[in-house]
Amino acid sequence: MATNVENERFEMVKKRHFQSFHDAVTNGKADKPAIPLCEFLNSLPEFFTASSCSGRVILLNVDSMETKQTAAFHYKTHGLASAMVSWKKLSEKTRKEVWFKQESFILHIGTNHLDNANRLLECARLAGIKRGGIMLAKPGKFILELQGTQGISAPIKYQDKLLVNRDYYEFLVRRANKKMKKNSQQLEKFEKILREKLGSTD
Repeated sequence: MATNVENERFEMVKKRHFQSFHDAVTNGKADKPAIPLCEFLNSLPEFFTASSCSGRVILLNVDSMETKQTAAFHYKTHGLASAMVSWKKLSEKTRKEVWFKQESFILHIGTNHLDNANRLLECARLAGIKRGGIMLAKPGKFILELQGTQGISAPIKYQDKLLVNRDYYEFLVRRANKKMKKNSQQLEKFEKILREKLGSTD
């Protein structure tokens, strides 16, 4: 059972993360598809959300070690990608490598007790989420990470020269959008299960 000190620590951490989330929403910097899920979890007294992403399609400038560079994003969307718009972005001057990436959702969720962490993991299992676990465990504070499995990663530009033609690029975008739809469906299923199992505050 959590002590008063542990409860106070959890409340302080929850308040800090909620304020960060609220500020991001207010300033239009929040990942819009993830907002309903995050709002629901943050409305529950025993949970909060930390840095989370609903999934995205990006054009990313990287170095030879595939690490992100300053001003690395040439294109980014949390929805379905536009082949026309993103292809035009490739005409911009770039250095080193540009990668086309479709990334699945990744959620970081905090809770105050191991039992609550296990309840959340059970909801993830029911939603078919295969990548997930407790990444931090301290008295009164548990942080879980959940991640989807949909993804594409391919180099498409090197030293300002395209490595692919338009047809192949459009194929990549179609595949990425197909995976993004599956990603969204799983995230929606997870949210539905959470609301059923953990209860709504409406």
